[in-house]
Amino acid sequence: MIVYLHGFNSTPASGKARVLAEHMAGIGRAADYFCPQLPNSPREAIALIESELAQRRPGPVTLVGSSLGGFYATHLAEKHGWKAVLVNPAVHAHVLMRGALGPQTNWHTGEKWQFTEAHLAELAALDVPAITHPERYLLLVQTGDEVIDYRDAVAYYAGARQIVEEGGDHGFSGFERHLQTLLDF
Repeated sequence: MIVYLHGFNSTPASGKARVLAEHMAGIGRAADYFCPQLPNSPREAIALIESELAQRRPGPVTLVGSSLGGFYATHLAEKHGWKAVLVNPAVHAHVLMRGALGPQTNWHTGEKWQFTEAHLAELAALDVPAITHPERYLLLVQTGDEVIDYRDAVAYYAGARQIVEEGGDHGFSGFERHLQTLLDF
């Protein structure tokens, strides 16, 4: 089962989620793909993912997390022993996202909501100080990411397989070029 975890203020309608869903369908593996709509609460997001996967009993799980979804994927990979592919992931999100406190708007739905200190506390509770099994991780980062410093992820996921591309952006331009690498992993 491949589980895609979208980023902050995003949805399963994000570009990477759609590309991965279409690819999985195109190779006859649509039933092996799942992308939940994550709640704004980090605690609730993790609970939803775990509940959904417990109900589905999918067998081996590989998480694909983008940005904040990468932070969630790391937490879940460490907790459950799953593999994770991280795309421009947020490292130590409770620190990184302090600047996002206040009013928010979901990019796809237009939903308006408040990102609060309580959300930061929930993120802090999910933080993984250091990964324990780098071989369970595949890191995809682009140096042109305008939101997250790619060097933080390169250092944090030291020992993991890493693909570092020059240029690009936070959305990870050309994600579709890495679909086979993701599946092979």
